[in-house]
Amino acid sequence: MKVQPPTQKPWLLVSSSLAAVLFASLPAAAAESGPNVADSPVGMFFRWLNFAIVFVTIVWVIRKFGAPYFRGHAREIGGAIQQASKARAAAERELKEATQKLAALDLEIQDLRRAAVRESAAEAERIRERARVEAEKVAQAAQAEIAATERAARQELRAMAARLATERAAAMVRAQMTAQGEAALFRAFVSELRRSAP
Repeated sequence: MKVQPPTQKPWLLVSSSLAAVLFASLPAAAAESGPNVADSPVGMFFRWLNFAIVFVTIVWVIRKFGAPYFRGHAREIGGAIQQASKARAAAERELKEATQKLAALDLEIQDLRRAAVRESAAEAERIRERARVEAEKVAQAAQAEIAATERAARQELRAMAARLATERAAAMVRAQMTAQGEAALFRAFVSELRRSAP
């Protein structure tokens, strides 16, 4: 709250003080031109009267113009001090809130770091599990392919063995077979065909 200064100007105060001092010093200036009356009891009385008038005038001017002026300044300074203390209290509140937010932010950052560590560990475990499952699938596929290749190789080996055995048996039969044996074998084959025919 701003207090209005008094309506009198400071130059008016100064000029009034100067006028009072000049007015009070006029009798002293007049006394110098004539005989020295200042040392008489009447002169001493007028000196004290002059001093009292100047003193009262100065006190009156200070009370009349100075007191409101200084009171106004005192009110302005008091208001400025109150505003400064309110601003300081607000700044301290803001500082406290900022400090609390900063502490909360530090805690939140720590929580985020812990969560990131947990998530990365979980992701690494998921990747390891996925790799293990894929490795098992590849191993199973390789086992199945090996088994299929082994079966095909066995069948081919059996077929080759059967063909070789057949060729060898045929060669042995040819070597032991005579013309009469071939005729008997042919007759037996034909009779078998007749029996099986409808």
